Amino acid sequence: MMKRLTLLALALFLAACEIEVTKNAEVEYLSAPDAENLDLPFSAAVRVDNTLYLSGALGNIPGTMNLAEGGIQGETRQTLENISRTLETFGSSMNDVVKCTVFLADIGEWAAMNEVYVTFFDDKPARSAMGVNGLALGARVEIECIAIIDDVEG
Repeated sequence: MMKRLTLLALALFLAACEIEVTKNAEVEYLSAPDAENLDLPFSAAVRVDNTLYLSGALGNIPGTMNLAEGGIQGETRQTLENISRTLETFGSSMNDVVKCTVFLADIGEWAAMNEVYVTFFDDKPARSAMGVNGLALGARVEIECIAIIDDVEG
């Protein structure tokens, strides 16, 4: 019984420490320069200390709401180029991506998407992929990422 209480006290202490760290984190909401005229209801990325959380990206031509041609592979390539540009804008790169989530309008296009996806990463980040019922603009793919920033100005 005493061991359980000690573990519970430790867990509560660690949870309180985590909350304190989170409350003291430096947070910045970031807009992508090429999306300023699109009036989107979200930030391109949010930086929390040295971590970037990117909103889901589509394969749209930068500065427009027009999707790239070429089906799933063309959209995947444009999506990852858009992600790369966003990362570089905010001090990171594709080499710093630690997690991606891929949303596919048709899970049957998973293999074709992967053919392009793997060409963008030297080291493969953790990833989840799922089929969904509809994406914005009628897109075939949407990808969101989490990346780190080596040097945070404070």
